[in-house]
Amino acid sequence: MTTTQLTRCSWCGTDPLYMQYHDEEWGREVHDDKILFEFLVLESAQAGLSWITILKRREGYKKAFANFDVHKVAAFTDDDVERLMQDPGIIRNRLKVLATINNAKLFIGIQQEFGSFDKYLYNFMPGGKAIINHRHGAPVSTPESDAISKDMKKRGFKFFGTTICYAYMQATGMVNDHIPECNFK
Repeated sequence: MTTTQLTRCSWCGTDPLYMQYHDEEWGREVHDDKILFEFLVLESAQAGLSWITILKRREGYKKAFANFDVHKVAAFTDDDVERLMQDPGIIRNRLKVLATINNAKLFIGIQQEFGSFDKYLYNFMPGGKAIINHRHGAPVSTPESDAISKDMKKRGFKFFGTTICYAYMQATGMVNDHIPECNFK
């Protein structure tokens, strides 16, 4: 019996949670607005931190932010902000908590304007399609992430610059940056 050696992108290392995220989610196209909102929350929380820090708190974010129900999060009050500031399951950064509520309201506005957040995002993509890269080493931003983050900033989104936007694009499969040898692309 021979054992097949699996090859992964090196960034996920050997942490089981990171490996599972890499193998099952990263680079896979998502068109569900609920999941797109979840990753907007998580990627915005990640600003200035490592992704594994947020990934380990994903369940905490899910509980704290109403199972990523964008309408419930958009309706959060000052009392909810204070509750969240005491929640050890998330990063307790007031600016990021306030940004999440603000971003939820803006997310709903984009859904109303474009029919879905997904349609809005894919307006920025060449031919309205995901980009599949076959290279080693991904950039930290692209013209597409520049354009999306610039437009979102103009609309009032917070904690979503071009680098976070590109990470979001990778997480939701708008770009697939798995290395050519990766068995999970």
